[in-house]
Amino acid sequence: MNAKPTIDMLEATRLTREGRLAEAIAVLRGERLGINLSSAPSDAGGDASQHPSGHFSQIIDMVPPSSGGGAWTPPKFNASHFTPSAFDNLAGDLGQAHAPEALRGFLDRMGQPGSAFNLDGLVGPAPARAPAPLPEGARFEERTFANEAGSRAYKLYIPSGYAGQPVPLVVMLHGCTQSPDDFAAGTQMNELAEEQMFLVVYPAQAQSANVSKCWNWFNAADQQRDRGEPALIAGITRQIMRDFSVEPGRVYVAGLSAGGAAAAIMGSAYPELYAAVGVHSGLACGAARDMPSAFAAMRQGGAPHHSGTKQPVPTIVFHGDRDTTVNPVNGDQVIAQSKAGSDLRSTVSRGQAPGGISYTRTVECDDSGHPMLEHWVLHGAGHAWSGGSPAGSYTEPQGPDASREMMRFFLEHPKPTASSSM
Repeated sequence: MNAKPTIDMLEATRLTREGRLAEAIAVLRGERLGINLSSAPSDAGGDASQHPSGHFSQIIDMVPPSSGGGAWTPPKFNASHFTPSAFDNLAGDLGQAHAPEALRGFLDRMGQPGSAFNLDGLVGPAPARAPAPLPEGARFEERTFANEAGSRAYKLYIPSGYAGQPVPLVVMLHGCTQSPDDFAAGTQMNELAEEQMFLVVYPAQAQSANVSKCWNWFNAADQQRDRGEPALIAGITRQIMRDFSVEPGRVYVAGLSAGGAAAAIMGSAYPELYAAVGVHSGLACGAARDMPSAFAAMRQGGAPHHSGTKQPVPTIVFHGDRDTTVNPVNGDQVIAQSKAGSDLRSTVSRGQAPGGISYTRTVECDDSGHPMLEHWVLHGAGHAWSGGSPAGSYTEPQGPDASREMMRFFLEHPKPTASSSM
């Protein structure tokens, strides 16, 4: 048997996402491209000058350092998932007239169960870490919710100062490959809840629903009210509201990447339930309807549907302008969808976080001067939670504190009354 060529799937996937299909096919064939990929401009309009020297489009899959510090590193590709038969099938497809479609179809299949690929890039699992000790009197409980759409586990943080008094509730939706514990460690939302007194719930995506534990934001069936994953997340929210004393009108939802896209769906599908939405490195509701359109939306933005509401949905967005996993244009689309066609006045300010990352912050206010939308563009940042802790995966500790800024924004947006449907 002839040896197969060395295949750089990371490079092939990057090229496919940029629309450079001929080059991606060459990589999959094991051919040398004869060009310097670290400096070549993207066919999709990218330019190497937009990336740090020597790191062209590498932020997409960089793995954060351990809690002990160190540099971000490239991920490991699990070659066991790329079998000879898979390559043989692809090679046969590539000999046909529709090679680009075959390539996309192959990469789509690599995103299915049993694959190391997912819609957050080629990433390995987060390193296992011992949970941080809880403050005396605090609880971080594992629970389960089930309804006709299925069941999901979740973890609920109850701060030590909670004694039955009404407090806000924040729903946090993790990204691909993450878990509630990992997401809590990275965002440090539990620490903030201890400081400011609110409940935090972390629904856990089941690996049986998505092999990479991504929320299925790109499935049409998981974008609708009272169906699929939105029904499960809303059900978890309502269960906590029944079991604990949640302050009326102060229920919020936020997420990262696939979780950010899921948060946008929840804000669109349940405007009476969630008073405000936080989307970090995510996409608008309806930006994709299936796996192929998901890759397209991540690469170049999608075509989000218009929500039925005529009122703006209070939304705060964070997105790195060098995020090559989810194109930053998706942050603009989240804001446009949340705006719901309203005529708002914009104010733009610029600043720099203590860690060194600069940002542009756009605030859009209604006629009374009340801020309805905030959009933070993080200059030089990639696909990671801004201001997060390296104790969790996908964090950028040098950026502004997204968790604290989201909570500030959330608490500025209570609903006047709680809906009777809650």
